[in-house]
Amino acid sequence: MSGHPEADIYHRQGMGQRAGMGTRPALVIVDFVNGFADPEHFGGGNIGPAIEQTVKLLAFARQRHWPVAHTRVVYADDGADAGVFTRKSPPLLKLTEHSPLSQIVPELTPVKGEHIVRKQGASGFFATNLAMWLTQQRADTVVVAGCTTSGCVRATVVDSMQHNFRTIVATDCVGDRALGPHEANLFDMGQKYADLMTRAEIEAATG
Repeated sequence: MSGHPEADIYHRQGMGQRAGMGTRPALVIVDFVNGFADPEHFGGGNIGPAIEQTVKLLAFARQRHWPVAHTRVVYADDGADAGVFTRKSPPLLKLTEHSPLSQIVPELTPVKGEHIVRKQGASGFFATNLAMWLTQQRADTVVVAGCTTSGCVRATVVDSMQHNFRTIVATDCVGDRALGPHEANLFDMGQKYADLMTRAEIEAATG
């Protein structure tokens, strides 16, 4: 991201420093559910390749016994818990507990001990117990994968930093339905909220 045409102004202002990797990473996989893997619903862009890379990252995290959490957007069948988010994007109301669209993609199916976070907003932290769970797991670093880069990933990354976790965005494990927002938000998160690392770089740093 250092080659971004507007990077100089951020660097002159002292942004884009590295927070670094701590000693106890956790993996948070944001909203890799069937609906976001399907371009006919909420998907498209580079979400498919990001899922493929996340399969490898998840296998690595499990091998290293990292805490792992998965998030899902889940609304009540009657929409009773819906808010303004669904007014901006009404099709999200289809993401109910038992809808096929809201189920985690098969290749990332959680295993015993992995935390599943149900949320109604963008951030995996907002009005959930994710921060408390990560603290209970003694995590000091949150590695984020998932979708969409400009939406729920970004919101989760900002809140992770605000909960004082070192935050790493796995750049090839996050995706968006459009590449422009994906690239712009990666750049911005890297300047202000998180370190940007590829899956291979994360594995090399923690293996």
